[in-house]
Amino acid sequence: MTTAREIMTPDCRCVRSTDTVVDAARMMAELHVGALPIVGEDSRLHGILTDRDIAVNVVAQRQNPLEVKTGELVDGPLVVAEADDDVSTVMKLMAQHQVRRLPVVENDHLVGIIAQADIARTLSHRDSGEVVEAISQE
Repeated sequence: MTTAREIMTPDCRCVRSTDTVVDAARMMAELHVGALPIVGEDSRLHGILTDRDIAVNVVAQRQNPLEVKTGELVDGPLVVAEADDDVSTVMKLMAQHQVRRLPVVENDHLVGIIAQADIARTLSHRDSGEVVEAISQE
């Protein structure tokens, strides 16, 4: 059984819910990533911020990215995998919630993140194709 821990990217960088969107965008550019976990002052995971969130919810709405805090963009229920979850559980969560990135937690603390690319590298072409298709449904 392959677990979430085995395929996740560990030690992912996070933004604080009090950081500005500009701070988050700079970190994304520096790290060459399109998403960052958002943690609160309590160091607990609050959500995921994507470059699309910034484009659609800040730039397109003509909000000032110097003033908008990342925590203001947290939307909807947080979907996570447990570190010891089987990859089949991870696939089901990603497909069911149509998310391309899934935070991985252990004892309620973020320990990594699984991206669609991690699934593609781990699974057969058929299985990873099914996950991508399910995630991409409208």
